[in-house]
Amino acid sequence: MGLMFPKETRSIIESLLFVSKEPLTLKTLSLILEVPENDIKPLIEELTTQYNSADHGINISIVANGYQMHTRPEFAPYIEKLYRPQNTYGLSRAALETLAIIAYKQPVTRAEIEAIRGVKTESSIGTLVEKNLVREVGRKEGPGRPVLFGTTDSFLRYFGLKSISELPDPEKFAVEHGISDQIDFDTKNSTQIDQTEE
Repeated sequence: MGLMFPKETRSIIESLLFVSKEPLTLKTLSLILEVPENDIKPLIEELTTQYNSADHGINISIVANGYQMHTRPEFAPYIEKLYRPQNTYGLSRAALETLAIIAYKQPVTRAEIEAIRGVKTESSIGTLVEKNLVREVGRKEGPGRPVLFGTTDSFLRYFGLKSISELPDPEKFAVEHGISDQIDFDTKNSTQIDQTEE
């Protein structure tokens, strides 16, 4: 298979990106095509340049360390009319707030999350783990060695991020979107925990 012409190899890469639901890494493409990663990278860069021009409704981006095709963000309203997707995995506000805290503060314990939110979060964390947006990433040193939580590659894929470093600054985001009741990420001023989860 290593004797394929570059044009044919590029077309196969295009087909693989089109059908894959997950981002494809250079390593995965190399194994499938039986072509060295160094030979694949310039071909996928050519494809990316071609697709990311203003003439196309599809872009290729690096997401969670892999390449993935996706529609251009400005066309989202039209696609939503076609599919009417359930936004944010059908998450409640409580789960979304918990997810935001984990994303920005990870690795973080349940007690630390509850100190920020001011309510119990066991149910929200369970939902996020079940939906594979959050996972256990280790244990904190100290009494009881509590579980530490962090986000998953599924979280990055869902929000179209290459890495956690691409998350917007929460204060700047709140100002730009007129959000006055954003979560206080500072645990120093947290209130006593309510026993009922909201």
